[in-house]
Amino acid sequence: MRAALSAALGLCALTSVVQAALPPVRHVFVLLLENESFERSFGPGSPAPYLARALPRRGALLREYYAIGHASLPNYLALVSGQAPNEVTQDDCPQFLEFEAATGSPDEHGQLHGRGCVYPRTLPTLMSQLEAVGLSWKGYMEDMGADPTREAAACGHVPIGARDVTEEATANDQYANKHDPFVYFHAVIDDSARCAERVVNLRQLPQDLRTLGSTPNFVFITPNLCDDGHDAPCADGRPGGLRSIDAFLRHWVPLIESAPAFRADGMLIITFDESNGGGPAGAAACCGERALPEARFPPGLNGPGGGRVGALVLSRFVRPGTVSRTPYNHYALLRTVELLFGLAPIGYAADPQLRPFGPDVFSAAAQHPLVR
Repeated sequence: MRAALSAALGLCALTSVVQAALPPVRHVFVLLLENESFERSFGPGSPAPYLARALPRRGALLREYYAIGHASLPNYLALVSGQAPNEVTQDDCPQFLEFEAATGSPDEHGQLHGRGCVYPRTLPTLMSQLEAVGLSWKGYMEDMGADPTREAAACGHVPIGARDVTEEATANDQYANKHDPFVYFHAVIDDSARCAERVVNLRQLPQDLRTLGSTPNFVFITPNLCDDGHDAPCADGRPGGLRSIDAFLRHWVPLIESAPAFRADGMLIITFDESNGGGPAGAAACCGERALPEARFPPGLNGPGGGRVGALVLSRFVRPGTVSRTPYNHYALLRTVELLFGLAPIGYAADPQLRPFGPDVFSAAAQHPLVR
């Protein structure tokens, strides 16, 4: 009991120290794209000049930012729960299966052992943490509900136990269940009315951005399978890949940056779920990433991680043109978000050796939003 209390007090003290070094961000926007290596997205030959050249001049480019695994879904889940890939999530959950726990509670690293997709209500998540301290969150999913025969227009997912028919895009609906992390937690989907208020179509974002009070503290944005670069060409005939990514960002980034919440105390992170690079580089990792002990495959299937994908951070607390070479990954981003909101890190985000974003990202000269 004393040891547990001492550990808890030590974590609280560490959280306070780290929090004091972080800027007073109160609105975090995460925009997740698909399947590109750092070299292709941000290199000199990138077909996305807005992403590769215009945005880095206005914020911080994290050159050594890594995904945590393959395929897509484990990366999305890691960003909101700190859970490592299991055998089924590594396959993007082609069936929307219940998680079958091998143990009654998470281990000392916050990992719930077992296999499956839809995690039990008791598993801690960023969403439950935010709600516990009175902070708001919302997921904005492009195309959700465009075809109501596939999924609902809010809190959209296939029935538990069913085959995931959203794995393949159609010309009029390019929403993918596997790119919506929120619907994989019973704590979110079991209250359908509450879930429908928080997991919505991207069309609602402009309205929510109008005022400081209507903007959630944590915003997670998933483009459809064309605009996130997953498909090329797309089911609707557009080019897809980085060309469609660039067009999407040119539209949405200025809308977010002009919002009162972003201008006051916001931070936008743009990154990719995983690298598409082949060989060891495509499964590279950083930051002491580890697998579940019972895992049949390493997180990257052919290696320890999801490859180097890079990330951009835009905020009034970031000096334009900043370049960071400090290693980070999706767990480190979750840890950063939690510490910004005064929350104790969960899952592998709680690894004491894992660094949150630091002065290499944030400007030491940043002022509190209330100080002019």
